[in-house]
Amino acid sequence: MSGPGTRGNRQVTSAARSRPPAAEPKPAVEPKPAAAAEHAAASAPREGLDPEQLAAVLAPVGPVCILAGAGTGKTRAITHRIAHMVTEGGVGAGQVLAVTFTNRAASELRGRLRSMGVEGVQARTFHAAALRQLGYFWPQVAGVALPRLEKSRIPLLVRAAARLQIRPDRAELRDLASEVEWAKSTMVTPADYPAAAAEHRRETSLAPDLVARLYEAYEDVKSEASVLDFDDLLLLTAAVIEEHSWVATELRARYRHFVVDEYQDVNPLQQRVLDAWLGDRDSLCVVGDEHQTIYSFTGASARYLVGFPRRFPTATVVRLVRDYRSTPQVVALANGLLDGATVPGGDRAGQASQVGRVGRAGRLVAMRPPGPAPAWLEADSEPEEAAGVARRIRALLAAGVPASQIAVLYRINAQSEAYETALGRADIPYLLRGGEKFFDRPEVTAAVRMLRAAVRSAEPDRPGGLADAVADALGAVGWRAGQAPAGPGADRERWENLAALHRLAADLETDQPEASLATFVTELAERAVHQHTPTVQGVTLASLHAAKGLEWDAVFLVGLVDGTLPIVHAQTDEQLAEERRLLYVGVTRARVHLTLSWALARAEGTRRSRRPSRFLDDLRRSAARTSGPAGGPDAGGSPGGRDAAARSTGGADRGQARGRGRQSVTCRVCGRALAGARARIGRCDDCPGQVDTALFERLCAWRAQRAKEQGQPAFVVLTDATLRLVAERRPATVAELVALPGIGQVKLDRYGEDVLALVAGSPRPPGPTG
Repeated sequence: MSGPGTRGNRQVTSAARSRPPAAEPKPAVEPKPAAAAEHAAASAPREGLDPEQLAAVLAPVGPVCILAGAGTGKTRAITHRIAHMVTEGGVGAGQVLAVTFTNRAASELRGRLRSMGVEGVQARTFHAAALRQLGYFWPQVAGVALPRLEKSRIPLLVRAAARLQIRPDRAELRDLASEVEWAKSTMVTPADYPAAAAEHRRETSLAPDLVARLYEAYEDVKSEASVLDFDDLLLLTAAVIEEHSWVATELRARYRHFVVDEYQDVNPLQQRVLDAWLGDRDSLCVVGDEHQTIYSFTGASARYLVGFPRRFPTATVVRLVRDYRSTPQVVALANGLLDGATVPGGDRAGQASQVGRVGRAGRLVAMRPPGPAPAWLEADSEPEEAAGVARRIRALLAAGVPASQIAVLYRINAQSEAYETALGRADIPYLLRGGEKFFDRPEVTAAVRMLRAAVRSAEPDRPGGLADAVADALGAVGWRAGQAPAGPGADRERWENLAALHRLAADLETDQPEASLATFVTELAERAVHQHTPTVQGVTLASLHAAKGLEWDAVFLVGLVDGTLPIVHAQTDEQLAEERRLLYVGVTRARVHLTLSWALARAEGTRRSRRPSRFLDDLRRSAARTSGPAGGPDAGGSPGGRDAAARSTGGADRGQARGRGRQSVTCRVCGRALAGARARIGRCDDCPGQVDTALFERLCAWRAQRAKEQGQPAFVVLTDATLRLVAERRPATVAELVALPGIGQVKLDRYGEDVLALVAGSPRPPGPTG
């Protein structure tokens, strides 16, 4: 048999990508002989799978590598694969261990399997699985109870620093905690840390030798206190399995089949644990996307994903490329970033050919109908950029997009302040992702206590439906449906948190009409354990790293300037490639509406010397190749900033150009037809240019000197806009100079020679201009 599901490192590519998913695609692997009724029951979960997803589901038990691009239905594929193994493959549900990286993902996996009638599969994070196993085996191995787990490293680091008579501040403590996490996840000892830090170009606020001493003191403090950190869970789990054969035998008898999601994020310590679980067996299915490798600073590496076919030569490799999440306009931008991307995961052993082969297959194919074109927003300052974003969000809300389906994503958490202020002034509720956990918030814990009390009281006159019963209980803590406080403050946030509980009850009642209040309380308890939070109404503010694995109808990618994205300390090719992948993750969070924005200065009234992110060049080219319909919330202008959608220009400008009998001029950025002053500039005034900031600074200094000599304001010499155009277009001749708006004959006679000399004497910046 030669189908894509057979062994021998077979690959399922996107050969059939032009065909829409069929309700029952032709199986890539022939089903095992079974009675007609059994086969029909086993085939039911396969409905709606596309050919590549189906191939992943039906691949034989053994090594399977699913290379799943953003929005391609990887969770659907792996849940159906597990269900197929259990219902038709003779695999016991309790023999499957599915490992994820977040509690939310694990909870979603369990929920989907339950809805498919598959109970008993263990779906946990690496740390949760290790804690469960260690809690069982450690007392038998060590003869004592497992030490207490310390959730934060900071208190231990404070004590370690005191021993060395140093007092790091809060920011330095966070950096040190990250360094300890990186060292332990990459299995670097304190003695080896300085050399490893130099090799990996780790940037720390303290000298590497001092970090190594703190790391060693941290381990001593932790041992004396008889506590463990999260990395110890993995280290001890691997050691117990490796050093005690009876533990390995018992554990491997329990878990025979493994599934690892987000495999590109595995670090060396997690891979060691996985190898210990697996032993010499090969029933391992991994799922990942090398283009979403964004956690290398924590030790994560895509080399395990990229090198999987080399480690398992008989592996089935399936590539999921059909994007069901985003519109063609969003997918085009994502693909534009991939065009310039370097695929991570290569090593010095000659993995380049494998890396290249994997990387070329990463382009996505949009399966959704067309949507609005991505929008570009340029502002003079960060407050103006935030205000422009707030206006666009207000337009989206007016158009019916729920606040919970809108996100503002940024590179670093410090950027959130401007957007918190702007949204607050616009009375738009927002949620700051990464703050206090939902089930730890006071109003939520009080509500859960009230719900438990309501279950115990079992009042006969309680409202009949679950949603009504929950609303009645929430009323005891001051919540009333439809009575949200005005504005986005703390009162509104508390109201929205309780409203999320009520919506969760309504959803449960819809799915299970007979669900009781006790059922709901049990559901909340399970969600609290796994931090599976309900949806809270409010615009999400989050870093790009925190947004991984999430999606929204509308996404705003803000602060896109060099020095922020890519971040200023990203200097090596590998670091810059990861910054590009981070932006790719941001783009692929959007389903329909996508806005990209940047500010030319940090504060109002300061010099506009920032350069838009170098990654925008690839995005603009992609936007030009795939234009969408104009109109809708993304198409409106924004007072105070130069923002407009990268969309098809109306016929008026083109008609004017034809009416004058001039040769058609197109924008050098997006390719749209131009007329009038825009034709002279060579780009739409809403398409960003690439200004030589060093030349702009010299032009401004020259202008200031001339204005002083002439005793007149600087703008009388030449305006900021004209100087920016000169720094962008770099005219080399008189003809090119007078073609710019703002340079007439008088200006040419007075200043033309000086301007051309400044341009000629300025070295051309790297990369394309314009």
